Amino acid sequence: MRKHCRMKKIFVAFAFGLLIIQSAMAQIPREANPADVSSIDGIMKAVYDVISGDAGKARDWDRFRTLFHKDARLIPTGMNPQTKVVGANVLTPEDYIKRAEPNLVKNGFHEREVARRVEQYGRIAHVFSTYESFHSLSEKQPFMRGINSFQLFNDGKRWWVVTIFWQPETQEFPIPKDYLTTKN
Repeated sequence: MRKHCRMKKIFVAFAFGLLIIQSAMAQIPREANPADVSSIDGIMKAVYDVISGDAGKARDWDRFRTLFHKDARLIPTGMNPQTKVVGANVLTPEDYIKRAEPNLVKNGFHEREVARRVEQYGRIAHVFSTYESFHSLSEKQPFMRGINSFQLFNDGKRWWVVTIFWQPETQEFPIPKDYLTTKN
């Protein structure tokens, strides 16, 4: 009986130890895929890829997190349809995940870049990225278009997203023709 009790205690302690190790490992940030962050093209493709997916498909938020600088911000802009107030909402990557995840998974969301303009000086780059959004890849017409303004930083080892600031297209602000073609 005593041996059984001691074995049970050892098993419980072992199981508890495994839980602690798993918890600690879950808090270690995943390293970015070098293909995602070694170039401006790579990080742009990775951002669009990681937020896109069919309805019911979970996004790889760990991959998403690896793309962003520790102080990064995502800033959607627009007009509140009820109040008609125009504003910008400043989010951390974690805020964005909490806010966007339910809608992305419920409705499906595929965003693709249709044109890009890049300006770079030293270790910083500004990218105006024109996008189209679809709920499903089978859709022919986007339900939304707009421009994402990316600010990127290269620390000498890799690119980081510092800010994504975006505005959807509206009747008042249609996308200018110049922003529907790529220029580098």
